[in-house]
Amino acid sequence: MKRSRKMAIEVRQTRPPLDRMLRIHQEVQALKFPNSATLGRELEISTKTVHRDVEFMRDRLGLPLEWDGAKNGYYYTRPVTNFPTMHFTEGELVALVVAEKALQQYRGTTFEKPLLSAIKKMEESLPDTISLSLSDVHQTISFRTSAEQILDLEVFDALAKATAAQRQIEFAYRKPSQQQTEQRRVDPYHLANINGEWYLFAYDHLRKDIRTFVPARIKSIKQTGKTFSRVAGFSLEQRLRNSFGVHSGKDKFDVVIRFNDKAADYIREKRWHDSQELKEAKGGAVELRMKLSSLAEVERWVLSWGGSAAVLKPRELADSVAQAAKRILNASR
Repeated sequence: MKRSRKMAIEVRQTRPPLDRMLRIHQEVQALKFPNSATLGRELEISTKTVHRDVEFMRDRLGLPLEWDGAKNGYYYTRPVTNFPTMHFTEGELVALVVAEKALQQYRGTTFEKPLLSAIKKMEESLPDTISLSLSDVHQTISFRTSAEQILDLEVFDALAKATAAQRQIEFAYRKPSQQQTEQRRVDPYHLANINGEWYLFAYDHLRKDIRTFVPARIKSIKQTGKTFSRVAGFSLEQRLRNSFGVHSGKDKFDVVIRFNDKAADYIREKRWHDSQELKEAKGGAVELRMKLSSLAEVERWVLSWGGSAAVLKPRELADSVAQAAKRILNASR
């Protein structure tokens, strides 16, 4: 009981302005004719704060608040149906619609329903008439992905809950190109959506290290009944700082890739890596320089550009790209 009372006091002391004004609105709408003294006592705030809130409600939110001297309290001069909890600029409205469309990558996951619910609440708080046509925005902005990741929603939901609650789990995991699965016992640290694909970063008790898992390859997940604490100093941003995607290593590579004039503009228009440097070359070409800890993902990326990309450094990347290109050529014959 003592703990509950303390928590209640803390909530009142940190009550946000919007919450205070909503309480004032309820008192006024109920025809209780509250004044600064009664509101101050109920909300545990000063009369000056009450005055500021009332002025904001009247001048900024447009509420018809007036003072009744005979009844010594505030009242509405006309009926107020809804409290105007949110005011949006045109740019914010566009951003809201864009955010709703961007939820495509969360479709079917644990995050979809609460995100859609939050957006719906914001949309319901909009005034009846707005200057921006949302239907026009829906028709002119969209998100598309070339390959949508296939997720087992039950597995993903279990991973999300275990990660949030810091509960140890076991599952059967299949590595790429392998048919058989192997049992893993892990402490799930972080779920991340990187370039439209989901990954689980977890401490693997079999490998005694942090490993990256693809949820689509996880089967038969269950909790062990144990909880865990994350390793001190774990940072996903730090872990992926020198990776080209999700795979990080312990090596250090100075990577230099030259793109011809046909691909150069695409390279200039994006930031491919935090360490990148661009150097203009002859004939409209451009050189991309990066510092990476692993070459696996950048090799596949270079190959995706076909003959428009050439590896200048390091030699092992140039050789692996050349060998992969030969295999592609032989397989196509």
